[in-house]
Amino acid sequence: MEPTAAPLRTARLLEGSFARLYAAFLAARAALGVALLLVQASGWMLGGQAPSESLALCALYAGLTLVHALLPRLRRTSNRRSLAAMSSPRWWASIGVDLATFTALQALQGGTGLPVTALFFLPVMTAGVLSSRRAALASAAMATLGLLGGLLWADISGSELSPRFMQAGVAGSGYFVVALLTAELAARLAREQLSARGSEALARQQAALNQLVIDEMQEGVLVVDRRLQVRTANPAARMLLGQAEPVEPPPFALPDQTAWAGLVDTVELAFAGSPGAELREVTLGFPAAPARTLRVRSRLTPSGEPEGGEDLCVLLLEDRATLMARMRQERMAAMGRMSAGIAHEIRNPLAAISQANALLAEDVPDPGAQRLTDLVAANVARLKRIVDDVMVLAAAPDMALVRLDAVASSREIAQDWSRTQGLFAGRALRLELPDETLPVRFDAEHWRRVLVNLLDNAWRHAQEAAQAPDAPADSPWIVMQVQAEAGGALVRVFNPGPAIRPEIERHLFEPFYSSRSRGSGLGLYICRELCERYRARIDYRAMALHEVPGNAFEVHLQSENPA
Repeated sequence: MEPTAAPLRTARLLEGSFARLYAAFLAARAALGVALLLVQASGWMLGGQAPSESLALCALYAGLTLVHALLPRLRRTSNRRSLAAMSSPRWWASIGVDLATFTALQALQGGTGLPVTALFFLPVMTAGVLSSRRAALASAAMATLGLLGGLLWADISGSELSPRFMQAGVAGSGYFVVALLTAELAARLAREQLSARGSEALARQQAALNQLVIDEMQEGVLVVDRRLQVRTANPAARMLLGQAEPVEPPPFALPDQTAWAGLVDTVELAFAGSPGAELREVTLGFPAAPARTLRVRSRLTPSGEPEGGEDLCVLLLEDRATLMARMRQERMAAMGRMSAGIAHEIRNPLAAISQANALLAEDVPDPGAQRLTDLVAANVARLKRIVDDVMVLAAAPDMALVRLDAVASSREIAQDWSRTQGLFAGRALRLELPDETLPVRFDAEHWRRVLVNLLDNAWRHAQEAAQAPDAPADSPWIVMQVQAEAGGALVRVFNPGPAIRPEIERHLFEPFYSSRSRGSGLGLYICRELCERYRARIDYRAMALHEVPGNAFEVHLQSENPA
């Protein structure tokens, strides 16, 4: 590695400080140039023996330094790289000019008059800070040679300066020490600045990450000071505090709205150190909206500073209705796992009962006993369907097999279903399918179960509607439509008949809810659960199709490659 590589790397690290250091250097040069000119001019005006050459040199130096310091364009043209090596013209236009000027002053003054020895420290220090270490040592060498050369020129001219050569040699040694020390200090400053910048970048990244986590939290977060001013509120908290829309971003005061009085009490209790403030239920009574009950947890965050710090109170808000719904979902998930285990244990005894009943039916000639065995077989089949439904819900989806053509698959399933029901195509089931293919995300077997459940449900309600006294004389019929829609496909299963009553509609997709005494109540629930696995959506709505009022279940399937 070249000797200048490390200083160059140090200079790169001083990117942010270079402008300030360079501006200070230019200001110091300009001030020094003006001071030298004033000293020479005052000496001349007071009748001293100031040489005219020295006065002209100081005037020229003062003019150059003022122009360099006051013109922004000249400052902008200088950068780290232009001052890093002695081969750069910018280096000679700044540091080099100082060395040459002070060397000429030393020769003209002859070791008397101005303390030129001290003047050389400015370019040496500047080179140590802004240039490479090699350039700084070269500047120290040039300053020493300039000091000794000026004395030698004065000695040749006839002045007795031999005693000052020893002093010049000591000053030259000092130049080298200053160059090395300033270069080392600059390198240390660069390392500390790099470490500080790295820590600052990590702190900003961590702050951004923390803010992202807080913003995405479902739980509301409020940060309140002792003056009851809200410093921070994440989107969830702003939504909970709003009557219908989220409140404005902070800062805002909690006492501004009377509905937040419970939160004000919680904050005051928390700052007072009351243990009852750690977990409370607070009701927000809005004037034009239903009351909202929140579960509030409070935490105090001390400032950690003995003087001048400010304690803050952090409130964690949860909507009680949302919390209860999540608890119900967790209970349902636990019940689902337990039901899957029970269904697995029931399957083997159920198979044994079915086989034993079949053998018993073969040996029972009595019609009454035969009816009993038929009843046992029917209930065994019903229990088997329930077990199969529970096991389908418990099984994890195979995501490697989730692609199918909604049109072809729905046509095949509907035709198989109609043959199983003993129906003829077009008589009771009408298919309205497009000619195009619609690839969607769904497992073929799961889609068969969803569609068969919907067709069974539609056919049963169509038959019930046909038995009504005011029903038309023609046979009941159902319609299955497949249509393309944005992002996927729509599959609709329609049956004629009166709309489902509102008190039943709100429970349609709940498990074990059925309007029939012998229904398991799992059919529509299974349809919804299977649809959610593949990001599909199933809805019910009352509608008229082909001018016939009825009910429709619509499944919105997601495209295989959603945009």
